[in-house]
This record gives sequence, structure tokens and C-alpha cells, in this order.
Amino acid sequence: MANPFCFIELNTDLVDPAKKFYAALFSWKMNDIKMGPMTYTMLDIKNPGGGIGKKPMPDAPTMWLPYVEVADVKVAVAKAKKLGAKVIVDFQPLPDMGAIGVLIDPTGAAFGVWAPDKKAAAKKPAKKAAKKPAAKKPAAKKPAKTVAKKVAAKKPAKKAKK
Repeated sequence: MANPFCFIELNTDLVDPAKKFYAALFSWKMNDIKMGPMTYTMLDIKNPGGGIGKKPMPDAPTMWLPYVEVADVKVAVAKAKKLGAKVIVDFQPLPDMGAIGVLIDPTGAAFGVWAPDKKAAAKKPAKKAAKKPAAKKPAAKKPAKTVAKKVAAKKPAKKAKK
């Protein structure tokens, strides 16, 4: 699929209760990592990857924010804006990881765009393959995990009527 969802992030003021809830509900494993002055929790889940972090904007709602992988954040944000999206975060580089942008589509739904830093990815040493007998069939390719992004949209998508 072109431009797949690659990451989903929970932005909340109540990080610890959220971690406890989702760990108990889904048996998710979580890993805390330091990101400057803050701690971000990476979810050890299959694709898309995910994380839980403190809301970066106090007035932003608690919400899950999905990210779509793109080749170039600046190009994607400009195209979305031309198509009627509201730009919340125009372009935010994440050193040695990539860059993000956050938008609200014309219907009010918030989402992010993510482009990995290809230079940083190329610098990482390849993992040594485990010694296993050759498989009879080639294994399906798994998309690479993405990294944490740390922004939230200013307003959430409107709730669907029941």
C-alpha cells in the first residue's frame, strides 16, 4: 500500500494511568525512553508502531493520533494544505530520526505525516542474522518500525453519531 499508516500515538496528561490501562487490556509491552527533558513510552506492538506521551500542547485534547509515512513531510504538508487541510505543525525535524507534520483534514480529523531520516537509517549497523536453516518459502517483508513523534493536534475529529 502506498503511504501506509506507520505509527499511532496517544497524547495525554495521564500517561501512567493510560499505560496501566492499555497494558492490562491488550497485554502490550512498553519501553520508556528519554527524549530530552521528557520520557516517551514506545509500545512494543506490531505494525503500525505506537507510543504514549504527554500532550505537548496543554489545550489539546487527549487523543490517539495516527501517522502516515511519506517521502517528504514538506511536500505532503503543502499538498494537504492546498487540498483544504489545516496545518497544526508545518514541519518538525526529529534529529537522527526523521521529520513530522500534523494536520487536520477538511472533515476535522487530525493526523500526522512522518518521513524517516534516510541518512540516519543508513548509519545504523545491520543486525546479525540468527543462524537458522533456510526457509522453503521466502518470508513476507515486514515494514520497518518507526520512531516516536511528539506532537498533538489542537482539536480532535468530531465524534461519530450513534
